[in-house]
Parts: sequence; C-alpha cells; structure tokens
Amino acid sequence: MPEGKIIKALSGFYYVASEDGITQCRGRGVFRKNKVTPLVGDNVIFQAENKQEGYIMEVLDRKNDLIRPPIANVDQAILVFSALQPDFNPGLLDRFLVLIESKHILPIICISKIDLVAKEDYATIEAFANDYKDIGYDVILTSMDDEKTVELLLPYFKDRVSVFAGQSGVGKSSILQILRPDLEIKTDEISAHLGRGKHTTRHVELIDIGEGLVADTPGFSSLEFNDIDDMTELSSCFPEMKRLQVHCKFRGCMHLSEPKCAVKTALENKEIKEYRYHHYMSFIQEIKDRKPRY
Repeated sequence: MPEGKIIKALSGFYYVASEDGITQCRGRGVFRKNKVTPLVGDNVIFQAENKQEGYIMEVLDRKNDLIRPPIANVDQAILVFSALQPDFNPGLLDRFLVLIESKHILPIICISKIDLVAKEDYATIEAFANDYKDIGYDVILTSMDDEKTVELLLPYFKDRVSVFAGQSGVGKSSILQILRPDLEIKTDEISAHLGRGKHTTRHVELIDIGEGLVADTPGFSSLEFNDIDDMTELSSCFPEMKRLQVHCKFRGCMHLSEPKCAVKTALENKEIKEYRYHHYMSFIQEIKDRKPRY
C-alpha cells in the first residue's frame, strides 16, 4: 500500500499527497476505537481504488504534534513579532519559544515592521535581536517596504514543514502573501467557505511555497504550558540555561535558591539576560499554580 502525507483535513475527509498526486481519504473506524485522530502533517499508509475513495489504514509514528493548530510532524515555527503595532513583547516571545522548544520544534524569530521604527528607537529593537542571536536563535528583521527582507526567510523553508505563530496584526499574512502571491485569493475563498467565525473550524492545510510546506492557518490559540508537567523540564526550554545546568551542583536544579547554581552565577555575572530569567521564574510559578494539590 502507498504512503503519503496528509496536507488538508476538512469535513471528515483527509487529503493525502503522494507520488501519484492527491487522494481524498476517510479514516478507518479503528482510529476512533484506538483514539487516534489523523492530523495534517501525518505520514500515513492508505489504500484507494481512485482519487476520491481512499482510506487511511495506518498513521505512522509522529515526531511531535500540536493541538491548536492541530498539526503533526512540524519541523520549525516562524515566530513573527512586530517591532511596533503591536509593540515588541519579549515576554510573549519567550512564552512562544518555551512552547516550541518543549515540542522539539526549531524556532526562527522574525521581527516584522522594522520600517515603522523611529531612528532613535531602532537600537532597542536591534539590541533585543542581538540578545536572541547570542542565545543561538536565528533572527530575521523584515520590512513590508522591502520584500527582499522577507525573502531572507525562504532558505529556512527548504524541505521543511513550518507553522507561523505570533500575535494578531504582526504581519504573518503579509509575509505569507509575499512568499506566495496567490495566497490572498486562496485565503479569501477559504474564509467564505468556512464562515465568518475566526475559530469556527479546525481546518488546517499545508501549502507549498516552492521551498517547503507551510500551514495556512498561522498562529496558536493556546499558550498554556499544559504539556510541561515536570518543572525541571522548563529550564531545558531556555537554551542558555540548558547549556549551564550540567554545571549546577545538584541534579534537577531549578535555578531558584539552590546553592552553587551555575545559572544563578551566570545571571550575577550578566552572562544571561535578566529579563529572560524573570520570564523563567514567572513561568515556573505559573506551572506551580496549575499543578493540582492533593
């Protein structure tokens, strides 16, 4: 039986791309019985007598999955945060980074609307960009006035499945439309078909932008740390802390008040950014507050 990738899920049908094109499939009842829901991005084994009547027989192992948007086997997330309108928000960016890191997805940071920044404020945005570069993240600064800055993202998409994430109004759709000029028409058609409600559907589709596949429903609608149950896991989602934690005196150090903590020492020596550490502490408290008390 052939293998393929689900590129769209809509109204109970799964559209599977394979060497022979796209086949419309349904999921077998065994998936409901085993509580397995096929997701866009899943690699599957299917059978079909024609392009309209196929059945997914098996969902192959996933390397990761997201609930909102519902998608599997994501290679990277393009985190789009505007310099202005809305203002750059490092706290929210760090929240997104933790969620992405916890799923073992590669984050790429895109700071958009650089053209709106006044000359006297540009240094502040540039400093934030350099902070994240120093941590090890790729950071791209884009301007809607210069499509070449957006095209700097193209090499990152090659042979990868990507999702976009970020606040509403940061320019995700504008970036996608530059990368794929006909996307605006396609987006309008989908909106008309699905209705007005922004969250009335869980429709997800992977679109081909030439270099790779991108989810056409950018952004996350859930920003809770529900999948992080072990608080010691949180520091592993901060790369600068992950590199240091092997030098802490105690295994499982949470970098709060433990003695001979390499992270706290680095903080005192200004080797890691204070605002990043403060975000870490607030996320720790959030997870503590969420955990049930017995």
